[in-house]
Amino acid sequence: MKRSAAIIISVCFLVLWVSNFANSQDELKIWKEFVSLLKDNKIILEHIRPPSPLTKESQLLMLNSFRVKADWQEWEVEPEIVRYKNLVTFIITLGQKRNSPWTYTFNFLLEDNKWYYRHLEGMFIRLDKIASFPTSEFPDLPETRKAYMRQEFYWGKMIWLFNTLSEKEGKDFAFSIFLDGAGYFLAAKVWVPFFPPPRAFILYLCWEQANLRHNRVTLEKLEDNEAIVRISPHYWALWRQATHIKQQISYEDYRKIFETIWQDRAKNAGWNLEIEYKKTHCVFHFTK
Repeated sequence: MKRSAAIIISVCFLVLWVSNFANSQDELKIWKEFVSLLKDNKIILEHIRPPSPLTKESQLLMLNSFRVKADWQEWEVEPEIVRYKNLVTFIITLGQKRNSPWTYTFNFLLEDNKWYYRHLEGMFIRLDKIASFPTSEFPDLPETRKAYMRQEFYWGKMIWLFNTLSEKEGKDFAFSIFLDGAGYFLAAKVWVPFFPPPRAFILYLCWEQANLRHNRVTLEKLEDNEAIVRISPHYWALWRQATHIKQQISYEDYRKIFETIWQDRAKNAGWNLEIEYKKTHCVFHFTK
């Protein structure tokens, strides 16, 4: 009797393994077909069904930006596959030969024996790793990635508010909601009381941006009449990486929001400010 039960269990496991293996081979076939079409520049809008509010056009543009920089050997590596019902996710690391490796998810929908590309993402949470319920333990992310996510939520809401106020009250009024310089300078004066207020402002700026906003900050120069701060804001990383931001606001307005904020803060602290924009960072040059 025990032997019969063991045989039945073994057969069940074998059937399950064969089924999973067959599924994984089918899914791997999808990935290889997708990569082949992408490599030959044959992905078209009909292949794409993104979740709202993403558009087919924005996702095709994103794929093409990956295609022109692709090292196809990296794409031929067998990806990790996660499937839930008719959703399939392929996880793969790209950019290793450029010394900037990053892991992405490429997400697909299966319907009527066809696959449809949904979207790709370089920021994802491995909640598929939760093994059982109930649980109070949830997979975490590095602090820098969580900071980016917080900034994405915040600026998404602020852009919505800017657009709403622009329609109702005009752009001048909409830009005015970002004039927080007096309060920002007050925070610098009371939280950094060890120096004259203009110098306290520069030091507070560096601390606040590095530790509250988790931006990369370098204080390159600090004198009574001049200061130089090099900063890589998540604000500009969002513009480079979050395609939905570009669908909601023009570059000119996005840049003016940034400059409205920092010019008002500098003015309240008694500084003149010139901002130099680099590829991945900005240089704040403060003078008296």
